[in-house]
Amino acid sequence: MATLVHLVSKGIEVGAPAPARTRVVEVDAVTKRFVTRDKHEMVALDRVSFDVNKGELVSLLGPSGCGKTTLLRMIAGLVPTDGGAVRVDGAAVQAPRRDVCMVFQNFGLLPWRTVLDNVAFPLELDGMAKSERLRQAQTFIDLVNLKGFEKHHPHELSGGMQQRVGIARALTRKPLLLLMDEPFSALDAQTREGLQEDFLRIRRELDTTIVFVTHSIDEALMMSDRIVMLASRPGRLKTIIDVPFGGRSHAIDVRYLPEFLEYRKNIREMLNGN
Repeated sequence: MATLVHLVSKGIEVGAPAPARTRVVEVDAVTKRFVTRDKHEMVALDRVSFDVNKGELVSLLGPSGCGKTTLLRMIAGLVPTDGGAVRVDGAAVQAPRRDVCMVFQNFGLLPWRTVLDNVAFPLELDGMAKSERLRQAQTFIDLVNLKGFEKHHPHELSGGMQQRVGIARALTRKPLLLLMDEPFSALDAQTREGLQEDFLRIRRELDTTIVFVTHSIDEALMMSDRIVMLASRPGRLKTIIDVPFGGRSHAIDVRYLPEFLEYRKNIREMLNGN
């Protein structure tokens, strides 16, 4: 694992020792290479290591091209590693797992299906009886505040509502691990903030383990327990930041806390110094 330091001059504590917790994800010295059209080898990720504990939301943050989405897809079992290993719940990831679900940037809904049928679709693939899968789907539709829209089709919904359907669909299997690839980036600012707040509520209710890709410093700070910062070309682990106010309590708007503004400033400086 990467050496972690205390950035006294920046006022940011990075990688402070934490109590022992159950590891859900272990990314161990992962390397990924691609061959370009002109037959040159490009190293996308270079010996990246970090863990995700049970119940944590860990964000992957870094400049475009640093390999965030590639890394997420490797955890999902959609892309193989070229070096190192990814383990979920102690087992090496070699293919997609039923208990690891993904929410994409594009909503990926089936346009000919209603909201209810879209949410129930993973359970249908699992062979669950129709009455039971519809009952369970309704539970998650209620959870994402879409009650009353069960019979609507995707084209009848706003972008934010479509993403709520995508989140509900991913949660129907009650996954061990939820992977989210910039799920709110296509939404306008007001819709995005509302969905962020609702998702934090859902997370608190379900205590789901989440790996979350974002380009937004504010989103990473507001949503995360920890931030894995990547440097690019090739993608390398730059540092891991513990976020003391992210992800859990929103009795006040953390975005206006002096500490939040200081973290944002320092993280921006680290990204610009990439």
